[in-house]
Amino acid sequence: MKIFLSILVCLLFSIAMMAQKPVDALLEQYNRHSVPYISVDELRMFQMNDTVTILDAREPEEFKISHIKSAINVGFNDFTLEEKQLQKLDKNIPVIVYCSVGIRSEKIAEKLKNAGFVSVKNLYGGIFEWKNKGYPVIDSKGKQTENVHAFSKYWSKYLTAGNPVY
Repeated sequence: MKIFLSILVCLLFSIAMMAQKPVDALLEQYNRHSVPYISVDELRMFQMNDTVTILDAREPEEFKISHIKSAINVGFNDFTLEEKQLQKLDKNIPVIVYCSVGIRSEKIAEKLKNAGFVSVKNLYGGIFEWKNKGYPVIDSKGKQTENVHAFSKYWSKYLTAGNPVY
């Protein structure tokens, strides 16, 4: 009986772990949770009803393939708070930062918080989650597209909608 209960507990624990969203585990592994998350649904509502600044922390070649409408590309590798586009921003307006899944964006959001931006959030699941939920992305010409830069084949497993581009 004791063995049966032990096996049952292990089985239930395994099922619970498999039920966890893959993005949850990924963000738990790589992020420090130093910046609060905002869900894609919350951002969509926020974007439609309020003033918000959306920053894309992916590299320019990723941004050109597709991005969230009205996003400003700030990059990651060469990010600096001295960029003209950042200098023009009102630090009191909410800022939402995103990348592919939410790892690079947390690091950029931390820098913004440290620079005095009042309300900074990290888009949970990034542009992948945005596209997975069926929200539109646009290309460098402002046209809606199904293409999303997937960073690499490894990371593309988190993109379940649209066309991954490398």
